[in-house]
Amino acid sequence: MKALPAEQAFLALPDSELASYEKAKYVIQQVPYEYTSSYLEGSAKGPAAMVSASHFVEFYDEELDQESYRKGGIATLPEMDFTNIVDEAAMALIDQETSKLIADGKYVVSLGAEHTVTNGFVRAHLRKYPKLGVLQIDAHSDLRQDYHGNIYSHASVMKRVHDMKVPLVQIGIRAQCKEESDLIKSSDIITTFYAHAIRKDAKWMDKAIAALPQDVYLTIDADGFDPSIMPAVGTAEPNGLFWNETLEFLRRVFAERNVIGFDVLECAPIEGSILSEYTLAKLVYRLIGYHTLAK
Repeated sequence: MKALPAEQAFLALPDSELASYEKAKYVIQQVPYEYTSSYLEGSAKGPAAMVSASHFVEFYDEELDQESYRKGGIATLPEMDFTNIVDEAAMALIDQETSKLIADGKYVVSLGAEHTVTNGFVRAHLRKYPKLGVLQIDAHSDLRQDYHGNIYSHASVMKRVHDMKVPLVQIGIRAQCKEESDLIKSSDIITTFYAHAIRKDAKWMDKAIAALPQDVYLTIDADGFDPSIMPAVGTAEPNGLFWNETLEFLRRVFAERNVIGFDVLECAPIEGSILSEYTLAKLVYRLIGYHTLAK
């Protein structure tokens, strides 16, 4: 597997060996698949924008008191090519490529465009961790059976995960249709923490972690954050999560559960603004840091 040169890769590491595929424990895969965007388009540019913004993230993490990249190295792969590949064929390709990384013993961090791509990531990780659960940070439930007739829509990705019989814990949800609400109420493997409810519940983090199995795959839609700190998303919703509460929660998840991989998605860069992609790049690095402390 050929990684990008260090100067082009995530963080632009000064040590080329720690950015090599052979030496790195952590591997960033860029998955710019965008086919079903339903409001603002542009998420296909998100992975590259996050990698580019990461070049300005400090190596030293003041919260963790360490340069996290030194705890195993971080390699970055070139963007995956989806020319003339959509729907099931695209999910199969993502599954195949992710599975190769897992087989090589890598910890896979995926930067995606639309949320549909999580389907492929979960398939790949589920083979190695058959009892995994998915932790979803998102404004939307993404539990529609289909959207505009497409079962591989970004609005249906968590329904596909549910079809795999994978337990799902959702955080920050604040936009859904009645079909999704009905499924949440009827399913015994979906636990949803709505944004309006967690504002009134000081114990929501305890409850959410208790609902997770030991092995957890984490998927983060950028619109899970409040638009005031994350404006560059396809479908923004008010009353989102803020930085401190999100990081406090995720640090606990990494400490108390085995987070076996994660993705960060749905950044649609805004020309002239770097706020969203920079914040997400810093988030990715912080989560890698949390993982280094958990092991």
